[in-house]
Amino acid sequence: MTVLHSLRARDAGLAALRRSCRAGIVAPALFALGVEVIGNPTVAMFSAFGSITLLLFVDFGGPLPERLAAQASLVVLGAALVCLGTLCAKPGWQAALTMALVGFGVLFSGVVSSVIAGTANSLLAVFSLAVMLPGPVSSLPDRLAGYLIAGAASLPAIALLWPAPVREPLRHAMARACALLAERLRAEVDCAWGSTADSREALEARVAASAAAVGALRTSFFGSPYRPTGLTTATRMLVRMVDEVVRLEEILVRKSLSGPAAPPDAAVCEVMRAAAGLLGRGADQLRTLEGDVEGLRLARERLRDTRVVMERAVLHSLPAVGATDARSQGPAVAGFIGSLEPGFRAQEMSSAIHSISEGVELVVAARDRRWWERVLGRRPAGVPSALSAAQERAGAHIEPHSVWLHNSIRGAVALGLAVFLAGCTGVQNSFWMVSGTIAVLRSNALLTGQNAVRALLGTLVGIVVGSGLIFVLGPDTTMFWVLLPPAIVFTGLAPAAISFAAGQAGFTAALLIMFNIIAPEGWTIGLVRFEDIVLGCAVSVGVGLLFWPRGAGAALGQALAEAFEESAGHLRRSIEYGLAPPGAPARSAPTPEDARRDAAAAARRLDDAFRGFLAERGTKNVTPADVSALMTAVAVLRLTADAVLELWERDDTGPADEHTAARAEVLRAGLRVCRWYQEAARALSGFGEVPEKLPRDETAEGHLIAMVSRALVEGRGQGASTVIRTIWTADHIDVAQQLQTSVVGPARTAAALRHRRNVSTGRTVGGRRPPHTRRV
Repeated sequence: MTVLHSLRARDAGLAALRRSCRAGIVAPALFALGVEVIGNPTVAMFSAFGSITLLLFVDFGGPLPERLAAQASLVVLGAALVCLGTLCAKPGWQAALTMALVGFGVLFSGVVSSVIAGTANSLLAVFSLAVMLPGPVSSLPDRLAGYLIAGAASLPAIALLWPAPVREPLRHAMARACALLAERLRAEVDCAWGSTADSREALEARVAASAAAVGALRTSFFGSPYRPTGLTTATRMLVRMVDEVVRLEEILVRKSLSGPAAPPDAAVCEVMRAAAGLLGRGADQLRTLEGDVEGLRLARERLRDTRVVMERAVLHSLPAVGATDARSQGPAVAGFIGSLEPGFRAQEMSSAIHSISEGVELVVAARDRRWWERVLGRRPAGVPSALSAAQERAGAHIEPHSVWLHNSIRGAVALGLAVFLAGCTGVQNSFWMVSGTIAVLRSNALLTGQNAVRALLGTLVGIVVGSGLIFVLGPDTTMFWVLLPPAIVFTGLAPAAISFAAGQAGFTAALLIMFNIIAPEGWTIGLVRFEDIVLGCAVSVGVGLLFWPRGAGAALGQALAEAFEESAGHLRRSIEYGLAPPGAPARSAPTPEDARRDAAAAARRLDDAFRGFLAERGTKNVTPADVSALMTAVAVLRLTADAVLELWERDDTGPADEHTAARAEVLRAGLRVCRWYQEAARALSGFGEVPEKLPRDETAEGHLIAMVSRALVEGRGQGASTVIRTIWTADHIDVAQQLQTSVVGPARTAAALRHRRNVSTGRTVGGRRPPHTRRV
């Protein structure tokens, strides 16, 4: 295996090599400009360090214009932080307080967008340089000039020096998954109408391919340390579609149209064909982002028309039940309810595809906007503004159990303490202390300690190498200029190709070389560096132990509990909205948007906790596969609640006592299922046990059949439409109940671990309900 092949295996797409080479060219050139041409060490240091933070610490994705716009925004924000850091550097308490506030603002704002989250290290590093390096306010013009020179150089470097290809893995994975799911739907209809050996073999191949594609989509979505959500319209719509695609695949897996049941009627198959056509067209447009969306709209209208035809066919298939023989017609009604299953599945599946197609249309429309429309903030109709999206995302994490909030507070306190201790101890180059804190601060105390050890070892190696070079080369700076570019390249490449410690060693050596070029002081610089980073690591570990000293697994268990609780609450509110008697307060009130928002916010917190769980090193007591099953269940439960709302939002029936009785029976079954998920959420919090799966309630089904029989006495008018919706609501509830099969095992494993943690910390109190749960 060649060196390049080995590097590709460790550095996907050679992204780290690309960044390192850019920085290895730009940073030494700007450093030489500041030292040799301008003759100003301050300009030299801020231009070199600024170029390192702008080219090594960040790597924006997407089309080149979007990358350049993001880079320019980063430069402007970094320049503002240079000014703020210089002005607040003295006195020490002011510097510490400012560092803490800026640290929290930078870290917490990452929840709004993955683009912002990816800039956190760069912004914190440049602010710590400004606030920690001693210098009067009069040095601000030199500092700002150095950083702006670095910012100006970073833009052509990104565009011209080995420019990165457009990377949109989520969009391409989404397009492939949709295309293969569309092929699966077509193969399923073909197999249902004429099952042959060839058609069954083709269907099996499509099922395997689509399942792999959806799995790849999930891998792409969770493959980054931050949720891939920028504030652009296109990225927001893409992320919303992920759960819909996962739910669509779950619908198709749950019950195949070509199963042992009788072949579906023509109306159902037409819905399936129209849905497959819409999904395939959406996949094509999502892949190319070209073409007229009018074709997508026409395909959506065709799907809508076929659904109307299917619903009318269902109404015409209602069994005739007279007022005197309603009870004796129970078997006929039971057969009718069973015959609605293919129609329900088609309705559920087409609803998901309809939502996916709307998201695709918005993505294409957002990308087709002219440049001046982007500048003015014009967006497609029906899309909330970036400001409202940011408020919604931030609001989801203003919550006591938010992992992101914990990390932001802990990071801010660590940085503030590092600055305060540096001022108290009088460390000569106190910036090293803050750099050490940034380098090792992670999501939990244990992981912080692990990275602290790696940082210390890497720093020690860097000091040995750098000090050895200084000792051997002496006062002649020529060789230092020669060694500076490869040292910077090694700094950026080593974490991906070798290890975190190797990258820290390269960073230390590179900075020792730059300091020695500016002011040759010998190997004692290395001792100062090691002393300060030891203090920085100690601060980081201490703050990690002080604030929420729990691993990512415990935080994930809490997030899972809250997500199940909020999703069950959303389902309960949706069922109550649809099944409450006409004229009741729950029926006349607006749709339960608060419950929908709470469930979506809990899902976002769960997403962030899962990413921390995946990133955490060490043995995992719960497998990622089990956690993935639980997260899929949360998404399906939440989207099932949305489907129930959609079903009843277009209900225009009048009051009817018979329908009230049927609705009450279905409502009782729904609340029973919701209570099960509430108890499971309570167990995931470490209190109680995950209950057994709910058995099928044959008595309740008999009552439902009898009540539907009585409701059918009214005939086939509006009352019959309500009967269909009531039965389909019962089917949605049955979906939530069947979902328990995939939840029980993984939930019990996670709950047992959480319970043991609570016992070890004395948090379990016999019979006490955890304060964050609510009764359903």
